[in-house]
Amino acid sequence: MQNNIILYYILITIISCIISGIIVYFYPKFGSRARQQIDKEERESILREANKEAEAKKKEVLLEARDEAHRIRSEAEKESQTRRRELQKTEQRLVRKEETIDKKIEELEKREKKLNLKEREAIRLKERLQQLNSQQRAKLEQISDLTTKEAKDLLMREIEEEIKQDAAVTVKKIIEETKNQSEKESRKIITLAIQKCAVDQVGESTVSVVHLPNDEMKGRIIGREGRNIRMLETLTGIDLIIDDTPEAVILSGFNPIRREIAKLTLEKLIVDGRIHPARIEEMFNKATKDMEVRIREEGEQASFAAGVSGLHPELINLLGKLRFRTSYGQNILHHSIEVSYLAGAIAAEIKADVQIAKRAGLLHDIGKAVDQSVEGPHAVIGGEILERYKESSAVIHAVSAHHEDIEQNTVEAVLIQACDAISAARPGARRETLESYLKRLEKLEKIADSFVGVNKSYAIQAGREIRIIVKPEDVDDYTAVKLAKNVVKKIEKELEYPGQIKVTVIRETRAIEYAK
Repeated sequence: MQNNIILYYILITIISCIISGIIVYFYPKFGSRARQQIDKEERESILREANKEAEAKKKEVLLEARDEAHRIRSEAEKESQTRRRELQKTEQRLVRKEETIDKKIEELEKREKKLNLKEREAIRLKERLQQLNSQQRAKLEQISDLTTKEAKDLLMREIEEEIKQDAAVTVKKIIEETKNQSEKESRKIITLAIQKCAVDQVGESTVSVVHLPNDEMKGRIIGREGRNIRMLETLTGIDLIIDDTPEAVILSGFNPIRREIAKLTLEKLIVDGRIHPARIEEMFNKATKDMEVRIREEGEQASFAAGVSGLHPELINLLGKLRFRTSYGQNILHHSIEVSYLAGAIAAEIKADVQIAKRAGLLHDIGKAVDQSVEGPHAVIGGEILERYKESSAVIHAVSAHHEDIEQNTVEAVLIQACDAISAARPGARRETLESYLKRLEKLEKIADSFVGVNKSYAIQAGREIRIIVKPEDVDDYTAVKLAKNVVKKIEKELEYPGQIKVTVIRETRAIEYAK
């Protein structure tokens, strides 16, 4: 940069001199004659002035160039000093790092030597320990007269027994803690749901009674040579019982829909007064159509009452048929509505899907509307029906799994099962025949008596609880807990029952002495 500036100013000086020379040279040729008279001294004076000016310019340029060069040299020296200091610092850091690394290497070498010494010592001690262990094992085998394998098996049996006892204690503790934590909350939720639900419980039977205006009507119903009553029984499939009961005819049959059609037919005939085979057939057809309308209305009312919309018309009809079906005397349609109420209320409390719970609760027994003509569990049948009419997969799964015919994978499925049990277990909701009741009690006691260590078992609380008295010398406290769980599992596997059954295992120890 300095050289460029010097050359620049020298070039300006030379150009100025050249211009002055040109002026002096060409001026006499092109100027006027007066100018040609300028003498030699004046030209020399001009030339000297030009030279002086050029020399001054040259000095000025040289001074500026010298100053610029000095400045550049100073900056270069400063930069060089700065870099030199940085290099010195870097060199010092590298030296310190090298010294540190050397120290660490020395320490590692020392540690390695110590470790090698310890490793050799450990090997020596291990060999000594193995030698002593072998000697000790030989002495033990000689003293106990047991081989190593036998001693190991004995020890494993003792450890296994100890672990079983610990596991039983842990299980008992966990169960108690879980019950204490969940019982209050579950009781609160279920109580709240039951309080919100108020469904009438009506006991159903397999007979219907038609009241007559007078006893003379019995003869007209029977007809000449019994043709009227035979016609009624043939068309309806229901038995008519006409006995000494005053002003009443009893209709007997296990199909509630047919029994209801027969009742409507007989009531229409009594009102009409004309009772003969042709009129009986006509009234039967009208009663059948009226029954179809009533079934549809019952289904619509149930859907509206449960707050479930968008059901397929065929599902509405199947729901209506449930109005005339019973389970242990409990009306299935009323039961389905109650389950829907309970499921919706509990689902809202536990943050589950309320709409799916209510819908599945209403439709959970839909398979009972057709299970007389279709083979299989009613839960599975219900799932197939819902799938046929394009219900959601969540509803289908909850219905199919509410009796554990398939594995339960959703909260709603478990919820429907629980609400079904709650509705069925409500006092007065269901009734059983004496025979089935006694068989269930006998089955309960038989299941309990099948386990080792059981002395006696008693089914109490109408089969809602079984108490098992065990032999104290055969069953300890920890085994009693395990026995209760095993009995529960076997009951759940082999016995069908509404609600739940409580299993209580009692172990009593008595010490008796006589003072003489």
